[in-house]
Amino acid sequence: MSLAGLDPSAGAGLLADIKTFETLGTYGLGVCTALTVQTDTRFLSVEWQSAEQIIAQATPLLETFPVDYCKIGIVQDADTILEVIQAIRALQPDIRFILDPVLKASAGYTFHNTARLSVWQEVLQQVYLLTPNYHEALLLSGKEDGHAAAIALAAHSAVLLKGGHRQERQGVDTLYMGRTDMIDIPAGNTAVFPKHGSGCVLSAAITAQLTAGSSLPAACITAKLYTEKYLASHSSLLGYHIT
Repeated sequence: MSLAGLDPSAGAGLLADIKTFETLGTYGLGVCTALTVQTDTRFLSVEWQSAEQIIAQATPLLETFPVDYCKIGIVQDADTILEVIQAIRALQPDIRFILDPVLKASAGYTFHNTARLSVWQEVLQQVYLLTPNYHEALLLSGKEDGHAAAIALAAHSAVLLKGGHRQERQGVDTLYMGRTDMIDIPAGNTAVFPKHGSGCVLSAAITAQLTAGSSLPAACITAKLYTEKYLASHSSLLGYHIT
């Protein structure tokens, strides 16, 4: 299941997640968390769905289908995320959450106020995997160094620190499974192009691989390869989902 915003360009959010799930052989259920007005280059506005609206969409799906993993994208704030997670877990206690903490759109729009870090810590305690980029890890942890930020966040959940914004290790993702267990995932040799929604695609691909039975390290490695193919699929900010 994906809980994400509706991006009309289909490069990010709910539509990108469902396309990724389908391409990787997983049937995806979708719950809309925000109605956005945007293209691949401009973010104009957002109309948030409340916790009640999100839960109302998810409830009949969870009452009908077994869902092992749920990927979460943009949601209005940490309080809403926490309320939604608790409601979903009440219906399916064993579900695992993959949280892509989209704090800022690639077009420059800021979504979340991270001032209430205590609520984010409560959220992270409910999450199986967090997939922040370098700047998101700093904001969520209050640290000034990406490695220290990821270690701090890994006290709550597994963390995949994405390498796209890492100055010293460009393109290298690092999976933190606790404070001391780390796996580096280097970039491939394929020529790639920047993409609107690439973080959505990566986290959705990880979710699909976990649903198929992969271990967490294997899911992250395979998902990165898939995302690199997506990034290489076209020179524009939008791409094609191919295997």
